[in-house]
Amino acid sequence: MLRKSLVLPTFLVAAMAFAAPLSAQSEPSASPTAAAETTPAVDPEVDTDTLAIQLDPLTRDEIQSTMERWFEQLRITSGKVAAAEIAVRQGSGNRTELTQLRDQRDQLLKRFDVILKAYEVKGGDPSQEKAYAAAVAGIKSDPKDIGSFLHDTQEWLRSKDGGIHWLFAALQFIGIMVVFWFLAALIARLTERALEKGSHLSGLLRTFIKTWIRRVVVIVGLIVALGTVGVNVGAALALIGGGAFILGFALQDTLGNLANGLMLLINRPFDVGDAVEVGGVSGSVVSVSLVNTTIRTWDNKKVLVPNKSVWGQTITNITGMPTRRVDMVFGIGYDDDTDLAEEILRRLVTQHELTLEDPAPQVELHELADSSINFICRPWAKTSDYWRVHWDITKAVKKEFDAAGISIPFPQRDVHVYHENAARLDSSESSEKPA
Repeated sequence: MLRKSLVLPTFLVAAMAFAAPLSAQSEPSASPTAAAETTPAVDPEVDTDTLAIQLDPLTRDEIQSTMERWFEQLRITSGKVAAAEIAVRQGSGNRTELTQLRDQRDQLLKRFDVILKAYEVKGGDPSQEKAYAAAVAGIKSDPKDIGSFLHDTQEWLRSKDGGIHWLFAALQFIGIMVVFWFLAALIARLTERALEKGSHLSGLLRTFIKTWIRRVVVIVGLIVALGTVGVNVGAALALIGGGAFILGFALQDTLGNLANGLMLLINRPFDVGDAVEVGGVSGSVVSVSLVNTTIRTWDNKKVLVPNKSVWGQTITNITGMPTRRVDMVFGIGYDDDTDLAEEILRRLVTQHELTLEDPAPQVELHELADSSINFICRPWAKTSDYWRVHWDITKAVKKEFDAAGISIPFPQRDVHVYHENAARLDSSESSEKPA
C-alpha cells in the first residue's frame, strides 16, 4: 500500500520537471512575434497621435528598430523625389508625379519626427537622423527657372503641409488670441468689480491687480496659441529660465524699481489723484507701475519717476489728510494800530465760509521784524479748499488794511554816509590856522 501511495506523487514531480524545459524553450520563440506585433508598421497615412500612443510602451531598442525601418522608407522616397526633380528640370519629368512624391515624403517626415522624439525620450541619440530629415525636407527649386519656381510655389501653397497648413495655423493662432483677449477683458472686469467691494485696497493696487491679471491671461493665451501651431514652447521657456541669471544681472536697476514698486503698492503712501512731492517732482499721481510712478505736474507735464527714487526718498503726500492748516503771515508798520490789525484778521478768518471752527483759527502777533510787525494767521480748511481760503483771505486783508489806514510796509534800510576825506581836510585846515 505504501508503494502504491508513492507512485502518483513521484509521477507528478517527474512530469513537472520534464515540462519546465519545454516551456522555457517555447518562450523565446514567442517573443520576436510579440515584439513584431507591438512595433508599428511603416504607414505614411497613420495619424501622428495614434503613432505616438503606439510608441509609448516600446523600449528604446524597439523604437530604434522602428526608426530604422521608417528611415529606410524615407531614404527611398527621398531618392524618388530627387530623381523626379532632375527629370523635371531636364524637361522629361512629370510635375504632378513630383508633387505626389513630395507629399509622400512630407507625410513620412512628419511621422518620422514623432518617432525621433519618442526615441530621444527613451534615451536614444537621433542626431544623425534629425540631420538627414532636415536635409531632405522642403522644396528645392531653381530660381533661374521661372516656370519651375512658380510651379513649385503654387504646389507649396496647395500642399497640406505647406501653404494650406500655415494658413490654417495662422487662422488658428489669431482665433485663439482673440478668444483669450476677450477672456482677459472679461476676467479683468469681473476682478475690478470684486476689488471695488474691498474698500481697504487702494486705487493703485486695484489697478495693478486688474492690469496684471489681464496680462497674465493674454500671456497664457499666447503660450497656448504658439503650442497649437507647433512651436516648442517648453524649449523657449527653458531657454528663458537658463538666461534668468544673466538677465537679472543686466536688469538689476529694473528689478530694484520692481521691488520698490511692490513696496509702494503694499504700503500705499499715496493713491491715484493725490497731490505729492516725490523725487524732486511735485504734482498729482496718475499711476504706479512696477517700474515707475507717473506724475502730472501742476503745469500739466507728464513726469515718470523711477520707483527707486520714489521709495528711497522722502514722500510728501499733500492731500493725504482731509484737513490742512493754511499758514499766512501779514506785516504792518510800527506806527500802525496792532489791536485794530489783529481784530480785522480775526474777523476775516472767522467770517470766511470755507474755514473750519474746529480746530479754531489762530491769529497772533508773532514777530517784531526789521521792517514790520508780523502777524501769523492760521485758519483750518478742507484740503480741497486750501488755496481758495489762502487766496480769499489774502485779498480781503489787503482791502481791509487799506480801508483802515493800516500800512503794509516793504523792506527798507537806512543808509548813513560818512565823508572821511572831508573830515580829514577840516581837521588839517584847523591845525594850520595861526593861534
